[in-house]
Order: sequence, then structure tokens, then C-alpha cells
Amino acid sequence: MAHEIVDTNELFEPSADETTLPISDLKIEATNFEVYCRGDLLHTVQMAKLYNDSKTFVDMKMKVSPQSTMDSFREFMEKHDNKPTKDDIRQFVNDFFEQPGAEFVDWVPEDWKESPTFLETIKDPDYRQWASDLNAFWKQLGRQMTEDVAKNPDLYSIIHVKNPVIVPGGRFREFYYWDSYWIIQGLLQSEMHHTAKGMLENFLSIINRFGFIPNGGRIYYSERSQPPLLAAMIKAYVDKTKDIEFMKMAVPILEREFYFFYNNHMVEVKGHALAVYGDKSTGPRPESYLEDILTAQYLETEKEKEDMWSELKAGAESGMDFSSRWFIKNGTNEGELKDIKCRSIVPVELNAFLYWNARIISDFHMIAGNPKKAAEFEQLATEMYDAIQAVLWNEEAGIWFDYDLINQKPRQYFVPTNLAPLWTGAFNTAEKELLSKKVLKYINDTGIDLFPGGVPNTLLQSGEQWDYPNVWPPMQYLLVEGLRALETQEACQKSFDWASRWVRSNFIAYKQTRAMFEKYSAEELGGYGGGGEYEIQLGFGWSNGVIMQFLAEYGRDLKSTGSETHLTCDKTNAIP
Repeated sequence: MAHEIVDTNELFEPSADETTLPISDLKIEATNFEVYCRGDLLHTVQMAKLYNDSKTFVDMKMKVSPQSTMDSFREFMEKHDNKPTKDDIRQFVNDFFEQPGAEFVDWVPEDWKESPTFLETIKDPDYRQWASDLNAFWKQLGRQMTEDVAKNPDLYSIIHVKNPVIVPGGRFREFYYWDSYWIIQGLLQSEMHHTAKGMLENFLSIINRFGFIPNGGRIYYSERSQPPLLAAMIKAYVDKTKDIEFMKMAVPILEREFYFFYNNHMVEVKGHALAVYGDKSTGPRPESYLEDILTAQYLETEKEKEDMWSELKAGAESGMDFSSRWFIKNGTNEGELKDIKCRSIVPVELNAFLYWNARIISDFHMIAGNPKKAAEFEQLATEMYDAIQAVLWNEEAGIWFDYDLINQKPRQYFVPTNLAPLWTGAFNTAEKELLSKKVLKYINDTGIDLFPGGVPNTLLQSGEQWDYPNVWPPMQYLLVEGLRALETQEACQKSFDWASRWVRSNFIAYKQTRAMFEKYSAEELGGYGGGGEYEIQLGFGWSNGVIMQFLAEYGRDLKSTGSETHLTCDKTNAIP
């Protein structure tokens, strides 16, 4: 079947200050690209190590135009004979850039409610108060772009959007793509439908401008995406609000995003088309410039360095930056960051998400009265389903595994995403009983249920933040939701047990610190995580969203102390 990309620019018209680019143009032709994304100025500042976090500089607003900034930089370098000191460089930055955060003002959502309905369903008074606290966090994480960003977009690295956003928190000052799925879920529980819709409208406008949704809301993220969850976000919103007109408007734009992945990320494996993560840019990541230079410093040629940087950016596109999941050394997952081969690993969840996207788009078209389009995407979903089962399903282990393209074999290592097809429905629903037994045996065989603080992201301790002992909120959600979808009593009980443990662990940490963390520790109930390229982050958007969703679903049964009741599996109680 020939698959064509639709032109959606007329369906969701960007404002005059937003440049519309054809989907084939993956290069962002912006005057500030030379300042924030590549070139001598970026290299000079980042290599001077003025800040502990390389992201600090590329989030700063220019005080004058990019051209004037670059002209002044060339004069500066000539004045210092191309050998400025660290103090010289710091002075230049202070003269020509403002501190990070100039693009935003704090914003309190107009649709925020003090007592959304879901609070009433939480029986435990301590959990109910905690949920109320988390509901109030939305006011702390709300951001509105200043009018100056729309008037002078070339002075910023931020990607302008019309509507206010809820940001993750900490160093993450802008929207992030896959984080927003769980933020949207939390907003919907808080009955903040207008805020959620505004964020979805932002994403749709961005697809029309870029052809896809970047990793995050900065131009230095604009040549890679993240796990594609917008269709699922819109489904959650429409299921909650019944806003069918919004769905009809959105579905052609969702097609455009689907085909971005379909046309740019697919490889052939055993006669099937499957997706891998990747990136279209050159050079180190601007927001981790020094770190990437150091990672590739042992390599001799520019081509080898570019390959390394492309692998790092592919890992960033996956959202799991970084993990032994992406290491290939002698056909194993051992090694260190220099052994990253993300582009050569077919990931279970990316393909499960694309299957889910095709099914959602097909369903949307059917509701909108477009049976031909619905059939087209149903066929795409079938092709994705067949590929997932043929290449990624492992009958012996009873689970799906990533596939190593280099060594042409499955990667038989635990990652929560091995269960992603359960969450997205990419499994044979007629065999739920049999599959449930296999999955629960896999859980028992791996021992992943034995950790007090939750299921770790891997069982290998490499020092990378997406490895043991770190436990990540979206992965706990994926596991709980996936097991729930099997609908057997045993799987539902395990789902409930894991949700209960996760809620209690987060609550203990919150009581001790009055904070929500980006990640937690598997080694202790209430412990929070570490490792990786940056310090532990507080906030935190997806952590709040996952807990609010679990409390909304299981609040009548969860207890902050003692033991919970056993859960009877009931489809009507499934997480929406």
C-alpha cells in the first residue's frame, strides 16, 4: 500500500509569527541556529565550562540580534587572538546574554480547581491531602511565554507556542514531549480540560511547523523527537471531554506525525518494517555539548565522532538517556557510554507506540466518518502488529525483547518496555489467560518484583540514570497499565500491588522532603534516584501525573499504612 503524507497546514493555521515548514525540511532555518545549535560561539562558551550544566547557556536569551551577537563574537575572538580566558568568555556571555528563564513568566491556570472530584474517591486521609497538594503543584509548574518571545523569536532558543504549558520542573523549563503524556493525564484528573487542550493545540501547531514534535521546546531539540504519544494524549482528552470536533480537526495532523516516523525511522528486519530511534543533526548535543565532546574524545576521525554523537542523540530521542539498554559490547549490554549503539537496536516500545498510533488514528477516522482512511490505518496497524510479533516476541521467555541489528539477535535483558505491547494493546487479546501466565512467569524468573522501591529500569548498575537502581514513574505506569490490560485475576492483583507500592514509596519520600522527584530508587521504599548527566530534579510533572492517576483509579483501596485489600479485576475500573 502506498502511504502519502497529507498537507495539514490549512487545518491548523499557525499564527503569523510561526514559520510553517514542509515536512521534508528537517533543518530549521533560523538565524539563532548558529548561536544555540552549532558553530564557534557555542563551542567556545561550552568548552569553557562556565556552568555545571551545559543546558544553562543555550537557554539564555540574546540581548541583541543573532547577527550582531555573532559579529561581536568575531570581534571578541580577534581582540583576544582567538585565545580568550575563561573570565573573558564569562564577561562576553554576561554582556550579550540574559540569565535563563527570560522567556517565561509564572502562570496560574484559570481552570485550576481546589477540589477536583477525584479527591473525593480517595479514602485514606493522608493520601487525599497529598493528592490535594499535588493538584496545587500545577500552579507552580505553569508557564506562559512573554509577548517578547512572539515579537522577537530570534533572540531565544525557546520554540514559541501560543498557549501556556505545564513544564516538568527543575532544569526542564520548557515542554518535553513524552513527559507531557503523564502531565496531561494528571491535568485531566484535576479537571483542567482547558489547560490540557491548550497544550495539545500547541503540539498540533508544532507538527505543522516542523513535521513532528521535537524532543523538547527548544530549537536545539528540533532535529529529534521522543516516543510518539500525542495520539494517546488526544485520545485521553477526547475520552474524558467527548470533544469530537477537536478530534476531527486533530486526526489529519496525527497522520502527519505518524508518517514522519514511518518515513524516517523504519528499518527492515526479517522481511518486516520496524522503527528505530535516530536523529538528523550533526555535532554534539548543544545542551550537553561538553559532555558529548568528552565522550567522543578518544575517537580519531570526525566521522567516528559524528557517529558517536548521533548515537547519543538517538538515545536522547528514546527518552532513556542513558542506559545499558543501548550498549552493545561483544554482543552484550555491557560497556559504558562509548559503547552506545541505540540506532542499531529495534526498541519494543517505539513499535508498540506506532501500532497504538495507527489504531487510534483508524478509530478517529471511523468516528469522523472516513472509512477509507480508517481502513488505511487499520492496515498499517496490522502490519506493525505482525512485525512486533514476528521479530520482537520471544516465545521461550514469554515476553517481547528489543532486537540487536548488529548481531542479529534478541536482547534478552530486562527493561520495563518489554511489556509495552500490553499497554498499547499490541497482543492477541484472545489469548489473555495464556499470555498472563507467561508474563507473570517472566516477572518471577527475573526477580523484578523483589525490590522494595519499585521495578528498576534495568538490572545492570552502570552509573547511567536509566539503569539500576533507578525507578522511573512512566515505566511504573506502563507496567501497571499493561498488567491491568490482561484482565486475569493474577495479573490485575500484581498490577494493583505495584501501583500500591509505587504510591506508598512516593508518599514516604514526599513526607520526608515535601517534594516530588523525577526518579526514585528501587533499593528502598521512599528512596529517590541519582546518576546520569545532571543533578536530581524536583517538580515533577510526570511523577505528579502518575500518582494522581493511580490515586484516582485505586484511591478507594489504597492505604498509606498497613496492607491493602486484594483487588477484584474489573474492566470498568481500568485506567482510562
